[in-house]
Amino acid sequence: MAPQIRRLQVAVSGLGRMGARHANHFLHRTPRAELVAAFSPDPKEIEWAKEHLEPWGVKLYTEFDEMLKHEGLEAVCVATATTVHAEQTIKAIEAGKHVLCEKPLSTKLEISQQVFDTAARHPHTKVMCGFSRRFDASYLSAYNLARSGSIGRPTILRSQTCDKYDPSGFFVAYAQFSGGIFVDCNIHDIDLALWFFSADNGGAQLPKVKSVVAFGVTALEPDLAKYGDVDNGVGVVEFWDGQIAYFYSSRMNPPGQHDMTEIIGTTGKLSVNANPTTGLLESHLATGIHRDIPQNYYERFEGAFVEEARQFTDAVLDDKPVPVDLAGSVEAVKIGVALQDSLRSGKKILFDRDGKRVDEDGFARAKL
Repeated sequence: MAPQIRRLQVAVSGLGRMGARHANHFLHRTPRAELVAAFSPDPKEIEWAKEHLEPWGVKLYTEFDEMLKHEGLEAVCVATATTVHAEQTIKAIEAGKHVLCEKPLSTKLEISQQVFDTAARHPHTKVMCGFSRRFDASYLSAYNLARSGSIGRPTILRSQTCDKYDPSGFFVAYAQFSGGIFVDCNIHDIDLALWFFSADNGGAQLPKVKSVVAFGVTALEPDLAKYGDVDNGVGVVEFWDGQIAYFYSSRMNPPGQHDMTEIIGTTGKLSVNANPTTGLLESHLATGIHRDIPQNYYERFEGAFVEEARQFTDAVLDDKPVPVDLAGSVEAVKIGVALQDSLRSGKKILFDRDGKRVDEDGFARAKL
């Protein structure tokens, strides 16, 4: 008789577009996990769950606190609106549950720090922010090459997140809650910079931010301006260790999703997804050379999201460190918020060697 396989009892909070994907990953594509519960306050999302989750034995809840009481529940994947990521993560940690939280932890640094502090008070609880690109095979290969020293010391990073234009106005309404284009889109690129710039020490020491400056335009959606946001942004981050990151984000890439990164070292360069494609076919026609590219973020990183769920599950069941350090996730929010502040103020923002924001005269600010 085959031995009984230990499976992690997981719940998903939020069943919107991203939450539904997470639910399907844990339900159908993570062998060591069992999706036992799901929460949403939205009747439409509950109707979807009744069709796609309930027949598999998943218990549905319309109250988050009630879901946390589900018998045998061990872990929660928080995939609700960004505005409640931190609140639900903290509640889940305090209820003794392991947590995989969608990025970012919060749109505010002080609240992200509260998540970190809560996790620190519960050291046996695994808490991870879902930076999906770290689980993409191409990015992971690039990181391993950087860590091996094959390009020398990573010194410059250029990275972008470019979405296909959505004429529905979704991103205008979303800008009220997203924290802005640098916190919502470039947070992935910021995390990559922290990851690659600490590759030579295995992530033991994060690079310390020295300054940030950002610029942006509202090329297609001028209504974004009333929320202090743009549809195209450029940010530059300088680190005290002599490294620079350049970020570009856009909501209007015509052919589809194009997220790419260059890591430039002292003896070489790595490039990830410089020429995006969904397959190996190119059409060489009289009208030019054509190839298809992913149309949205999930199409590009579907495999990475699945691998993220699997590695989080393994970390809990095997009592291993989670693959994305929480301190780095807080640092990413700090940099993203500072870039958004620079965009709105038109000023360069400075940090001291301890990572605290300082005013133009070099004095530490009273608040983070």
